[in-house]
Amino acid sequence: MKIEVIDLKKRFEDEKLELLSRIKKVLKKGNLVLTEELKNFENSICKFTGSKFCLGLNSGTDALMMSLWALGIKKGDEVITSPISFIASISSIIHVGAKPVLVDVNDDLNLNTDLIEKAITKKTKAIMPVHWTGRMCDMDRVVKIAKQYNLKIIEDAAQGMGSYYKKKHAGRFSDIAAFSTHPLKNLNGLGDGGFIITDKKFLYKKIKLLRNHGLKSRDNVEIFGVNSRLDSLNAEVLKFRLSKLNKVISKRQSNIDLYKKYIKTKKIKIIGENKFKINSNVMFIVLSEKRESLQKYLQKFNIQTLVYYKNPLYAHKASKFLNVDKKKFPVANKLAKKVLALPHHQYLKKNEIIFVCKKINQFFKS
Repeated sequence: MKIEVIDLKKRFEDEKLELLSRIKKVLKKGNLVLTEELKNFENSICKFTGSKFCLGLNSGTDALMMSLWALGIKKGDEVITSPISFIASISSIIHVGAKPVLVDVNDDLNLNTDLIEKAITKKTKAIMPVHWTGRMCDMDRVVKIAKQYNLKIIEDAAQGMGSYYKKKHAGRFSDIAAFSTHPLKNLNGLGDGGFIITDKKFLYKKIKLLRNHGLKSRDNVEIFGVNSRLDSLNAEVLKFRLSKLNKVISKRQSNIDLYKKYIKTKKIKIIGENKFKINSNVMFIVLSEKRESLQKYLQKFNIQTLVYYKNPLYAHKASKFLNVDKKKFPVANKLAKKVLALPHHQYLKKNEIIFVCKKINQFFKS
């Protein structure tokens, strides 16, 4: 028995007849760029999230970058964000010429909103909360601070599809929000992909130009843009998988509930949930003592685990020029040594999860 964190092979076996049928249908049309499949996907995202506008892009990274770009964030500006995330959260800020200003996290791996105000300077133009693993930040506090200091909000909702805060979907608390449809997300495409949602028409119109070289028409370039269009194949696959997303999230939550029931050791901490937040469960990250030793032990039994991520964003070689004082991030430093992703995808069976729990309990008993 091999138990993997990633479900892609099993998902293809489950969906291949439907997927191949849809792919064939798109390919027979002979057009793969800016077609009705993309528009239909964007409309379905608007309906699902409650947003007015959606634009499909070629990655979550581009979604972040163009959100910043469209809001006018530029060289010399500062954007407050989290040190616990994928590198794209800060590289997108750096690529538009701005400076990421990092604030420590809480024990739930999300931005500590009590520390935001201390990080605000005259150069601060925006706050970028990251809904890490699909668990949403304290958006009431973020919105209140942004209004008080006249700051923009860009939600890094790369892992937030299907997440809710007080019954509002991720991305509905900001000027604009960026999502990823990378294969490891719960709403996943056939490769890289992403999208933005917003209620602001001027942002929608600007990014619609930016994603397509700035073309107003075939022979009319209104602004200099980039090539960042979600292709029609991915749009069709994502629209299909969107119809199944709630079931995927529900099954993953059931699997997490099994972990809560069968893990008996106190050496593994399962991050608690909040009654007014719904987690999309993109990853199931626990905090583990003796993480590396536990990983090696579980590997002996063909149980895969992954670390997201060993290094906070300020600890990378690429981030050295930011001159961040690591001592200002005691929580992020501590949690980065403990984070561990356990298998929880929707194709796991109950006996497989019980087996994982049994081996974890045995490791900490020995």
